[in-house]
Amino acid sequence: MATLDLFFLLLFSLDHTTIASGSTDKTIHLWDARTGECNSTIDKHTGYINSVMFSPMNSQLLISASNDHTIQQWGIDGHQVGPECKGEYVAFSSDGTCFVSWGEGASAVIQNSSSGAVITEIKGPGTLFGYCCFSPNSNFVAISSNHTIYIWNISGSAPCLVETFVGHASFIASLAFSSSLIISSGTGPIEFWQIGNLLVDQVSTNSASTPPLSAPIVSVSLDTNSGIAISSDLDGVVRTWDILTGLYKASFQTPPHHMRDVQLVDDRLILVWYTLKEICIWDVEKEELLQTVDIPYEFWAFPPRIYGCKVFLLSDRSIHAWSIWTGEPVGMARLESEENYFPPIMDGSRVWVFSEDLEPQGWNFGIPSSSPTPLSNALLDRAHLGSTNNTRWHNYGPSGIDDVINGKLAFRLSGRYAWPIMVQWDNQYLVAGYSSGEVLIIDFNHTIPQ
Repeated sequence: MATLDLFFLLLFSLDHTTIASGSTDKTIHLWDARTGECNSTIDKHTGYINSVMFSPMNSQLLISASNDHTIQQWGIDGHQVGPECKGEYVAFSSDGTCFVSWGEGASAVIQNSSSGAVITEIKGPGTLFGYCCFSPNSNFVAISSNHTIYIWNISGSAPCLVETFVGHASFIASLAFSSSLIISSGTGPIEFWQIGNLLVDQVSTNSASTPPLSAPIVSVSLDTNSGIAISSDLDGVVRTWDILTGLYKASFQTPPHHMRDVQLVDDRLILVWYTLKEICIWDVEKEELLQTVDIPYEFWAFPPRIYGCKVFLLSDRSIHAWSIWTGEPVGMARLESEENYFPPIMDGSRVWVFSEDLEPQGWNFGIPSSSPTPLSNALLDRAHLGSTNNTRWHNYGPSGIDDVINGKLAFRLSGRYAWPIMVQWDNQYLVAGYSSGEVLIIDFNHTIPQ
């Protein structure tokens, strides 16, 4: 069998009788898979071969792309067929009737395989396209750009962006599309992304459904049962968002304050904020003050947090809880030291506080007419981790979720979304707010663990 020192692309034809190799010496070789003999050599490109692909419907046809900026199709005998097109990389659709080409810049062109006619062009939000592939039904194209994957619906009159997957720690080096599953890899482990139902929400094409960017986001929250995410900005505007579609639903004007939290409590949007002397509890939709709560003068490390029918406040020495509806105290627990605490984690009536230097501290605030009961760290086992996992959002680097058991990074935001101001995570959905006024919602069920 003849050998080459410089080939780096190998693939079988559909009928497994031929192997095509693309080489840095600017040639394509076609080999007999049974005998190992080279049947023909294609040397028409003037640059390195970047892509070689057999037609998925015709084992006698293949396509190639080179850094000479040309795309060409070839018969199995090595003769050129069809028109020459422009591009540096190429991939056939699953039915072979069209192909997608891309190169330098943030656009990809889909063309008819027989005529070379341009069907549509995708101009993505990324600065550089890395890899592209079609879905099995050829209605969708997956495109990588740096650390992000974009899914475009190309079945309509114009391409429509329907999914965006962020969180890759390294540059995406390859893509594969199987059924509704995207598989990608870079320098790290392979990532699996489960696409949703891939239906285009017609409302998403209506610009009136998406408000302009707001002031910096100061709080975010989730109510999975109601299917909404809630954001609040520095100007006091509270907005609700559909978790599944990401579409804006409603907005409300409230008193502005940067130390605040908004949650859905008993089907009512409740806002809390505090000053040096009191906590204010506000009904968002009725635009009325429900309660004011006097608080001891201490250094309050974090904004107040609502969980259930209680509002919690963490100081440098203790954590306090009050009833939202009556304003009465319902518990107080002393912290072991004054060392660098992270935001408290709420889990039903249980509250966990984490710090850099101490073991986690937890209390049950759900026992009526009783002081909060300390919780054993033994409760932080794997089964319990899903609802009490510590979220550490570092302001000195890309943000990530750490596993409090083994200390390893479980997830990281990348690129323009690496530095949120506020986040909340309920172990399925993550919502993050940014100084730009943007709100990001991620469904963790789209990630299949390796």
